[in-house]
Amino acid sequence: MKNLESIISFAKEIVASEARAIANLEQFIDNEFAEIVNIIHNSKGRVVITGIGKSAIIASKIVATMNSTGTPAVFMHAADAIHGDLGTILKDDVVICISKSGNTPEIKVLVPLIKNFKNTLIGLTANKDSFLGQQADYVLNAYVEKEACPNNLAPTTSTTAQLVIGDALAVCLLDMQGFSSRDFAKYHPGGALGKKLYLRVNDITSKHPKPQVSLSATVREVIVEISEKRLGATVVIDSNKVVGIITDGDLRRMLASTPSFDNLTAKDIMSPNPKTIANDAMAVDAHELLEANQISQLIAEDNGTYAGMLHIHDLMKEGIL
Repeated sequence: MKNLESIISFAKEIVASEARAIANLEQFIDNEFAEIVNIIHNSKGRVVITGIGKSAIIASKIVATMNSTGTPAVFMHAADAIHGDLGTILKDDVVICISKSGNTPEIKVLVPLIKNFKNTLIGLTANKDSFLGQQADYVLNAYVEKEACPNNLAPTTSTTAQLVIGDALAVCLLDMQGFSSRDFAKYHPGGALGKKLYLRVNDITSKHPKPQVSLSATVREVIVEISEKRLGATVVIDSNKVVGIITDGDLRRMLASTPSFDNLTAKDIMSPNPKTIANDAMAVDAHELLEANQISQLIAEDNGTYAGMLHIHDLMKEGIL
């Protein structure tokens, strides 16, 4: 068994080795790369990405990245392609074939079949002189000197290089399309990233009852309202207008400083001029307001009318924090 120091040292060597290989890819971002970006951007079809083995896994990831950033893409496994899945390729599609060596048997069978379809074929390979490199219409160069594997066998550095080239391609396409953060949210509606860009205050406040009491409400009535509505506070209303807020913290401070509260009303213990936000404001803006004022509740208003209460825990549940 190796000691901890030797394991750490070896792992650092692997990371450094892959980092050097990735940095070396910069020299391969050339006019041909730019032409490929333009070809895909101007295409009327999709991007079909294929590969075998570990390259197929990388192909699948690049497809996912493109689809989430506005470039329609489809994964086609190279082995399945020669057994019926060639039908995946449509007339206007651009095909990217990924293979480190560019000479695997499946690639040698698949490439001529793709070329028969007259689709633009892009090879993503570490060997431009390979069968794939020579047959492709365009080549994305993902050359690496060696794998991180000490036997120079297991695909490690080479698949990382493929992934980085794929990311560069996807992000360049994103930039050309003017793909915005709001566009991104459309493709990620269930995630925290998307919620930050589409979730509004009223999406949350509409799920809650609205805690409220009048100026003349007794302390007992205030406590009952806060307890029943379970938002840690209640709004104080006068003539349908918000005039104050009473939080559970306000109640604790009142109890600690007042021997008797029999004659106190909501007006006596409320905090006037509470922080408010428009009910149609973005939830992420509500988060910023809560943090800036170091408070836990915000009052939502709709054209000056009390619309509901937002608690910081609501934002935590939605993944905004």
